[in-house]
Amino acid sequence: MHAEIAGAGFAGLTAAIALRRRGWTVRVHEKDPELRAFGAGIYIWENGLRVLHAIGAYDDVLRGAHQAPAYESRRDGEMVSFQPVNGAHPYCVLTMTRQHLYAPILASAQREGVEIVTSSEATAAEPDGILCLADGRRLKADLVIAADGVRSPTRDSLGLPVARRRYQDGIIRVLVERSGLAGGAWDHVIDFWAFSPRVLRILYTPCEDDLLYFAMMAPLEDAAANTLPLDPAIWTKAFPMLAPAIDAIGARGRYDVYETTRLDRWSVGRVAIVGDSAHAMPPTLAQGAGCAMMNALSLAEIVSGTTDIPDALQRWESRERALTDHTQARAAELAHTRELGSGMKWDDVGLRAAHHIPTGSNPDGFARRHERR
Repeated sequence: MHAEIAGAGFAGLTAAIALRRRGWTVRVHEKDPELRAFGAGIYIWENGLRVLHAIGAYDDVLRGAHQAPAYESRRDGEMVSFQPVNGAHPYCVLTMTRQHLYAPILASAQREGVEIVTSSEATAAEPDGILCLADGRRLKADLVIAADGVRSPTRDSLGLPVARRRYQDGIIRVLVERSGLAGGAWDHVIDFWAFSPRVLRILYTPCEDDLLYFAMMAPLEDAAANTLPLDPAIWTKAFPMLAPAIDAIGARGRYDVYETTRLDRWSVGRVAIVGDSAHAMPPTLAQGAGCAMMNALSLAEIVSGTTDIPDALQRWESRERALTDHTQARAAELAHTRELGSGMKWDDVGLRAAHHIPTGSNPDGFARRHERR
């Protein structure tokens, strides 16, 4: 069985590795000339770590990722929630740069013999298993996967209705030097909120020994706060304790609006749609990549061992969609209400996906590895 995949991001490569491990031949098409991760930092909860374990990337990701001892929220200088994480605690979440996550996944794909073609742009797909490229080629496959991002041309060519919603805020994502912010509470993940005189948020995230990931939320209507290069005076006034790192940002960062993408269905014929192409969500639960990789692994597990790919794709969606829809809806609710400003709720409503055991993973094997860390 052979698969053609549009997009060499987290979802596309996860699907490719999982299919190769199940005996498929796989070719991945990346429109950019280089294979790299875009963006700044990223959170991977235990569900995502289980996927990494299943595709042979877990050990390399673990080395150098930050394991915060606690996750806390502060509103206008006052602590409003505190949760120990990692170690013996029930919640496991690692933080890292996006490139730190991407490199081991890419290395695993290369070890498995996945064919990856750069500067190869997918423009369309056809339900009978055809991937169309910008150079005019039409590639036949038993399975075509659209994993080419939130603006996916492969998905759009299928004529599926796409519901997209924007919210009131967005974030500036940036990596910055730690500038002395290390040790003690500075090794925690800290969600800083300010509501007066303006609404601002910095999700302070240690990534590696010398790097911080800042997710700096500002309302769309606050042009002074969300314009790049950012004005450090606005942010240091709200968060003076972070001034050394804020002042070091300079012209770096990018601003993205909170939004969701929702499809009526995740497949047409032999074409499956995964990751942000199918279910982009605001980063309020840090589950965009986790859900994308879970669904990509599950896809490989469910389509393998059958020749009726359209039926398998329907079973895949039936099995995985409820959790993804729940997570996307909760992330959207948090984006709409700014409820996180009153503290993270450590409950099954928001963190259901974090505790999920992904289809196609080995729960016992990962649990033993996790206990030995």
